[in-house]
Amino acid sequence: MSYGAGVALQAAVYQHLRADAALADLVGDAIYDAMPVEAPSGVFVSLGPEEARDASDATARGSRHDFVISVMAGSDSGAGFGAVKAAAVAVADALEAGGLVLSRGRLAGMWFLRASARRVKSGAARQVDLTFRARIDLT
Repeated sequence: MSYGAGVALQAAVYQHLRADAALADLVGDAIYDAMPVEAPSGVFVSLGPEEARDASDATARGSRHDFVISVMAGSDSGAGFGAVKAAAVAVADALEAGGLVLSRGRLAGMWFLRASARRVKSGAARQVDLTFRARIDLT
């Protein structure tokens, strides 16, 4: 197994989301690989945790990556679940549409696994965590 595709996957997901017009209509350029010191206002997207596992077989090396994309709205934004969920749908649509090109390895598949919507910070802020699975062939 190699974690070599982890950086490539993260960069491809980030660039793909930044280039998606439907998502940009909802969050502008508020898509973060590293969160700013102060949380932005309005609805924003943040790349989150990842777990990688070996997915090699007899023919080639490979890895399976389960990763989280969070869509959030701070308590100061006044955004409810509707706005956050709409942006979450745009994230899912962008990633499920395909077209991610990795700088290392080949994306064999991308699947939506689950979503969790919840209130945070005493119920005033909203967050949807989307979990995806990527299968990468390392040739």
